[in-house]
Formats: sequence, C-alpha cells, structure tokens
Amino acid sequence: MVFHGGGPWCTCKLKLSAGDEDRLLIVGATNRPQELDEAARRRLVKRLYIPLPDIDARKQIMSNLLKEETHELTERDMAEVARLTDGYSGADMKSLCSEAAMGPIRSVPLSQIVTIDRDKVRPVNVQDFNAALQRIRPSVSQDDLWQYVKWNNTYGQGF
Repeated sequence: MVFHGGGPWCTCKLKLSAGDEDRLLIVGATNRPQELDEAARRRLVKRLYIPLPDIDARKQIMSNLLKEETHELTERDMAEVARLTDGYSGADMKSLCSEAAMGPIRSVPLSQIVTIDRDKVRPVNVQDFNAALQRIRPSVSQDDLWQYVKWNNTYGQGF
C-alpha cells in the first residue's frame, strides 16, 4: 500500500487476516496514476478511470448544492450552466455554486449588511452564475485529462 502525504513517498505494509468466507475490498484513489510503479500497479487488481462529471452529473451536482439556497434558476438555466461547465470537476462545481451564492450578499449595500433580514436578500439567479463563471475556472487541464486517458488505455481495467 503506498501513501503520499505531500512529502516523500512512504511504503507501508498492510497485513490483514481474513477467513475464506470473508470478503475484503480496499479502495484507493489518486490524481497521479502515472506515478504508481509496476509493483503498485500489480497489487491493484482493478484500475478504473473515473472521468470528470458529464453534463447530466454537473446539473445534478448543481441541483444538490442549491437545495439549501433560495434561487430562481429554471431547469433551462441549470442546463445552460451545466453546458458551460464542461471540464469542471465536482469540486469546481462546488466552488462555482458557492461563488454564485455570494452574488445576492454582494448586492446588499454595505450599510445594510449587518441589519438586513435573510428573507430580504434576493435569490441567486443566472446572472450570479454568469459572474461566477468569470472567476471560477476548471482546475483540471486538458493536458492532465489526456494523461489520465493515456494511462487508462495502457493500464486501466473496466468492471
């Protein structure tokens, strides 16, 4: 088992005892599969590439993140934002939604920011997302994505 804590690589042995009837599943994840050596790859029986969320997944992520927010986005608005966020990770979508949710707060005059009632703050709208899209960019480069696909074609295994 190989762990990376931001510093040098550390190899640790994992000793497990299980009976014949026991099932054990160990799941690991990395955003640097190309740094796995041959021994590590050999021990990882299944190597699966999980791509970035597609348009439907991005729309669902937005929907889930906005459940607690007052917003006036239509299904069409959400579909358009999902379309514009091709290449965004789940974390990128979370950052985008957080940034957009700040739009209504930023529109409150500074003199009222302490005293305004929550129900007096306008809902999040599509313009807030358009502004957020100018600030929040995808965190995964196309080159990195190509490297993942290339690694998957060489070492990956499907279900």
